[in-house]
Amino acid sequence: MKMKNKILNIKYMSSTKQFLTLVMIGCLMSACGSKNNSTNSTTTQDNVEIATVKTITLEKKLIARTVDYTASISAYEELQVAPSAVGRIDELYVEVGDRVKKGDKLFLMDRTTYYQTKLQFASYATDLARLDTLLLTGSVTKQQYDQMKTQYDVAQSNLEYLEKNTLMVAPFDGIITGKYYEAGELYSGSPSALSGGKSAIVTLMQINPVKIIVSVSEQYLPLIKRGMKATVKADVYSDQIFEGRVALVYPTIDATTRTFQIELEVPNRNELLRPGMFARVSMDLGNQEAFAVPASVILMQEGTNTRYIFLEKDGVVQRVNVQVGKRYDDLVEISASELSDGVTVVSEGQAKLTSGDKVKVVK
Repeated sequence: MKMKNKILNIKYMSSTKQFLTLVMIGCLMSACGSKNNSTNSTTTQDNVEIATVKTITLEKKLIARTVDYTASISAYEELQVAPSAVGRIDELYVEVGDRVKKGDKLFLMDRTTYYQTKLQFASYATDLARLDTLLLTGSVTKQQYDQMKTQYDVAQSNLEYLEKNTLMVAPFDGIITGKYYEAGELYSGSPSALSGGKSAIVTLMQINPVKIIVSVSEQYLPLIKRGMKATVKADVYSDQIFEGRVALVYPTIDATTRTFQIELEVPNRNELLRPGMFARVSMDLGNQEAFAVPASVILMQEGTNTRYIFLEKDGVVQRVNVQVGKRYDDLVEISASELSDGVTVVSEGQAKLTSGDKVKVVK
């Protein structure tokens, strides 16, 4: 009987040791888990977790201000040449690809009305000369003379108008890039899809020089002036660089895109650049101080193009929307009215923050 009790006591002690061992292991695992969690957040007495973050101090850096844009090349001058009235086309003096000089003939319209007006004008000129003599002798009144002079002036004006609008000449040196009628056809004056929705008989373009219209961010408005140089590259000539200059700065800013347009004039003596080509434009705006932070600091709001950062002050963070500028290696230029030298920016641990959160800053 005693032997049996002894055996039971031994089994009981063994079970107790196993239980104590399991309890100690559980406590150790719980302590380790608490230690690991303490590196990412801190729990206050009110059981509110405070995120642990790292910060950097914002300061301006001197950077080389270079802006890059893409655009299409346009003709320096483009003219859809058409007469002022409908009529039959008597002669076409040019073909697509022909180069013309200023004053060269392009096409001739039917001149029946022109010749009639010319004869009428000659008759008025004779009558006016006759009345001029009679007026000196008093044979006609001043009123009769004035009436004839008016008819003469009207006929002269009509003749000049018809002369200019029946024989069309090139107003500048260029190349014919479109021809939409043939000699003998009737010009109707209706818009044509071939001429870009405009009514024309031929299209004349000046391609030396060419121009490029670029939309530039409004923040660069104070820096861009007329005469400023620009570098132009075309993908089809990857090994060549073309030099241009700012010929015009548009005076208004687009309220939708917050951009303004500039017009670049690019010499094209060899006519390598052609209207419609894709071009890359680069402009050196000089050195300027600006704020730049590592790219990882900047967050983007999901579903939008809004970029933002978090500022930290006295353990509280504030979200600030920023405009992103040029990238310099691992740094990205940012700008916002809330930014100034010496403010503290959250550099790590900002992914799950919201404005007003309390944080703990660690080095």
